[in-house]
Amino acid sequence: MAEERTQPVVLELFTSQGCSSCPPADAMLAHMAGRDDVLPLAFHVDYWDYLGWADSFSDPAFTHRQKGYARKWGERMVYTPQAVIGGVDSTIGSRSLEVADFLMAHWSVPERIDIDTHRRGETVEITLSPHDAAAGPLPRDIAVHLARYDPIERVSIPQGENAGLEIDYANIVTDWEHLAEWDGTAPMTLSVRPGDHAALIVQQGGQGPILGAQRIGLAE
Repeated sequence: MAEERTQPVVLELFTSQGCSSCPPADAMLAHMAGRDDVLPLAFHVDYWDYLGWADSFSDPAFTHRQKGYARKWGERMVYTPQAVIGGVDSTIGSRSLEVADFLMAHWSVPERIDIDTHRRGETVEITLSPHDAAAGPLPRDIAVHLARYDPIERVSIPQGENAGLEIDYANIVTDWEHLAEWDGTAPMTLSVRPGDHAALIVQQGGQGPILGAQRIGLAE
C-alpha cells in the first residue's frame, strides 16, 4: 500500500487584476484555498500594470519567478493566468480539469523530505530531513523559501480589462523570502517569524521540483 501523503501539493497561480482571462482562474484558486491537500498561492505579476490598471498586489519579484520557470522550460514568453503544479507541470490557470489532473498525479508521488515544526511564541522552529533514505539521495542544491500571504481580499477594479468587476482574491502572496540553502543530507534547523499566514516551500535549485511544503502561519 502506498504511503499516505501528509504535505500539500503546491499550486502557484500567476495572475493579474488587469487580465480579463484571469477571473475564472482566480475563482478556482479561491475554491481550493480551504483544502488541506493543496497549497494554492497567487503570485500577482506586474507586466499588466501599464495597460489601464495597476494591480494592487503585483510585485516584480513574482514576475521574476514566473520568468524563471519559463527559462527552465525553454519557453520564450510568459502569460496569465498560468498554473504551475509542484514546480513541474504547467497549464492555463483557468483549465480547472487539467489542474485537477496534475494535482492528482502529484498526490501519488511519495514525499522526499520531512518537515517538523515547533512554535515558540511568534517564532517557528523548522527541521528539514530526508524522508526515506531508500528512495535515494536528495538533490544537493535545495532552496528553502517562505511565502507570506493574505488569505482573502475583495477588490473593486475601476479600469482596465476587468473594469467594473469586484473580485475576491485568495492566498495572495505578499512576500517571498529566500531563507536558506540545504544540501539534502544532514537535518537542517532554522527559525522564522512567519506572521499569521505563511508557508514553507522547499524546492530544488533553479526552480526545479518542489520537494516539500507546509503551512506554518501562526493563525493556521
